[in-house]
Amino acid sequence: MNGQIFLWSAPGGLEWILIILVVVLLFGGKKIPELMRGLGEGMKEFKKARKGEDETDNNKKVDSKNGSVNNDQA
Repeated sequence: MNGQIFLWSAPGGLEWILIILVVVLLFGGKKIPELMRGLGEGMKEFKKARKGEDETDNNKKVDSKNGSVNNDQA
């Protein structure tokens, strides 16, 4: 039973080399920077949207007198 846990461990050095080789063979050397750039832009947009959600949640305050929501935006 305990031996099966190690079958799903993180890839080692040789495995990473094989993974990179397969990616290069599938996509080609010119396409990889474009794929990484797109991935980076997507991550930036996701973080930006997530940060915007957090800020809008912090800017909304409930007025305790009448229960209405005030949007304080500076």
